[in-house]
Amino acid sequence: MEVGQGCTDEISYLPWWSSLSLALNKFKAKVVGLAKKVKKVGKDDPRRVVHSFKVGFALSLVSLFYYISALFAGFRTSAIWAVLTVVVVMEYTVGGTLSKGLNRTFATLLAAALGVGAHQIAILAGEKGEPFLLGLFVFLLAAAATFSRFIPEIKARYDYGVTIFILTFSLVAVSSNRTVDAFELLQLAHQRISTIVIGVAICLLTSVFICPVWAGEDLHKLVAANLEKLASFLEGLGEVYFGDKVGGERMESKCFPQAYKSVLNSKSNEESLANLARWEPGHGHFGFRHPWKQYLKVGALSRQCAYSMEALMSYITTNERTQTPADLELRKMISSTCKEMSIECGKALKELAASIGTMTTPGVCRHNIAIAAATTTLKASLSEEGIPSMILETAITASLLSQVVQCVPQIVASVEELARLAQFRDCETLHKATVKPLTEGGSPGVVITVME
Repeated sequence: MEVGQGCTDEISYLPWWSSLSLALNKFKAKVVGLAKKVKKVGKDDPRRVVHSFKVGFALSLVSLFYYISALFAGFRTSAIWAVLTVVVVMEYTVGGTLSKGLNRTFATLLAAALGVGAHQIAILAGEKGEPFLLGLFVFLLAAAATFSRFIPEIKARYDYGVTIFILTFSLVAVSSNRTVDAFELLQLAHQRISTIVIGVAICLLTSVFICPVWAGEDLHKLVAANLEKLASFLEGLGEVYFGDKVGGERMESKCFPQAYKSVLNSKSNEESLANLARWEPGHGHFGFRHPWKQYLKVGALSRQCAYSMEALMSYITTNERTQTPADLELRKMISSTCKEMSIECGKALKELAASIGTMTTPGVCRHNIAIAAATTTLKASLSEEGIPSMILETAITASLLSQVVQCVPQIVASVEELARLAQFRDCETLHKATVKPLTEGGSPGVVITVME
């Protein structure tokens, strides 16, 4: 009888100390990677580190209601609501903390009052009818409050308060069915409201008086920074793409084309900051009724300009690979005008960003005149007979650039409206200018005279 000999795979095993060393190295690499991430997060915004200490301080302060017997005797187990309030209310910005704190306080007051009232009405139905009537009240109010959360205005500002209202009313209504003494029910409601008010007060005092982070100030800086990014793109476009070395460098290898990218995704951040800023009291240069909605209008126009830049960049990078010598020659013919348009638009946006940053009225009229003059010259250049109409690439590029340029006057008007509503300080220097068409030499153009 022949016995077949099977094939076996050779498996090599590492010694246990080698496996342990490998595991330790992996663990060490993960710890080092985590430490680098933590360092980067703290370095990007040191206020995050301060906020973490503020939350710890607020929790330690509110915990005294448990640690000190004299304080604990007045609230008993209801003191836990103060701790929970600090955990859920304490936010990064003053506006966020104030929004959640006021929502929680007023929602608790209203729900507790309605819960006690519902209990008193349900008692009239007798011992058997009381549970059914309380259940009906819970159903109606919970359904109505939940539906209100779908209303955009309520969802944007009072969504957290509506949630707390449903929770508090349900708790009071349910617990009241097992509470025979009305005084005991009122005492329970009083203790919970008091602890919540204490927790909210601790959060507000910590947020406002210890290294405050104002949502309105962040929104102010964000809008100005977005205009600065748009300006950097336009100035880089004028210097590189329409500069002296036309066709010499690829746009894909440059850094400035990425400047406007973050502006495209800034809508949610701006709306969130504007919503929180409306809750904040007057501080610094920002009054109580500061026009935060106008910042959203400026941000919307900035994104519209960024989308036009996206279209322009997509077309430029796509056609750079298939550009013919004829296209380069045509681009050189209009490069000086396009360069002037781009740089003047960039300078105008930079002045607008500086105007918002310093809260002074913008003075960009000289740039607007130069932009209008360059646009007129560009249209005249493209309509000349010497330029072949069958070459469309450069004409399309100029058209897309014109769409970007058309966004600038709208942004200027929006920032001027912001300056008027927010009562920005007047500029020390006003510029006046005159524009005259250039008739000599046979070439289209204008003469711009700027006077201080």
